[in-house]
Amino acid sequence: MKIDDIAKLANVSKSAVSLALNGKNGVSKETRDKIIKIAQEHGYIPRPIIKADQYFQTNSKLLRFVACINEGIVTEHYETMPFFTELINNIDKQIGSNGYSLIVSAISIKNLKEEIARLEQEQKSAGILLLGTNLTPEQINIVSSIQPNLVVLDTCFETLDVNFVVMNNIYGAYQAGKYLIELGHKNIGYVESTTRMYNFDMRRKGFLQALEENDLKIAEDNYFSISPTVITSQEEFKIKIKSQINKLPSALFCEADYMAISVIKSLSELGIQVPNDISIIGFDNIFESQVITPELTTINVKKDRIALLAVEKLIREIDNNENDKIKLFVDTDLIERNSCKAVR
Repeated sequence: MKIDDIAKLANVSKSAVSLALNGKNGVSKETRDKIIKIAQEHGYIPRPIIKADQYFQTNSKLLRFVACINEGIVTEHYETMPFFTELINNIDKQIGSNGYSLIVSAISIKNLKEEIARLEQEQKSAGILLLGTNLTPEQINIVSSIQPNLVVLDTCFETLDVNFVVMNNIYGAYQAGKYLIELGHKNIGYVESTTRMYNFDMRRKGFLQALEENDLKIAEDNYFSISPTVITSQEEFKIKIKSQINKLPSALFCEADYMAISVIKSLSELGIQVPNDISIIGFDNIFESQVITPELTTINVKKDRIALLAVEKLIREIDNNENDKIKLFVDTDLIERNSCKAVR
């Protein structure tokens, strides 16, 4: 039994089935109940499902993962992006091993306060794991005021009285910079996201620190800006590369793997070979970094460790009334593959 089969039996779209089985908005209660009933009757009962007769009741063993979507980093299709998919899967595994259930909710960032309040009113959670990637301190405080049992992932604001678990962005980008320098690169370029957020700002800080410690700077012409959510080639990047084809840097650091993969594809279309003509290093170590040609050298974000620490902290707050707030930075690893080479 697959989602396609359930959709046919219920006479609804696959997206409606996905919304219903993951407890998301977008389908009526009647449709949701129908889909869940069909899934149960045919043995398709993934753990995150909340049974129909429990859907509007308080569940002391229910944790909610919330993503606030907009047109920047966390789009409405965020669940298809490898980094977020891997993070959610790791969270789900950790929650299940602790006897809790997970419900995933995606809400509009424009109506954050109203949406969080409505979700908690319809079905009270024991705590929230909040994807803070694109959120401001003020928005995080709003969520905290509605559900105080809260752990925020993928960002950090040290001045907030809130729990945060995030990768050590500064250290990871510092590792990337040191690696390129050890390979002999001195004329290094930087590919930054057109959409700015905490993670990218910290990565820039760490990378520049590595260069400064070795008396290196990035030339103004060697800064490139591209979309962080496009995995195909990008025309504006290609135009700038062509404009300085005879004075390209020997290596590029990209703020995320999605961007690095886009860069590799763009360069390939221009006949520029990676790593023979230019070295590329990314950040995140998503699955796709292993299937691109050449395989991408990148900074590994320990999503499993982030998930474990976040879930453990949230459950301690719920079960033991632990009130001390924490800010946890999980260090990264350098994954050496085939997209970088030493300078002769």
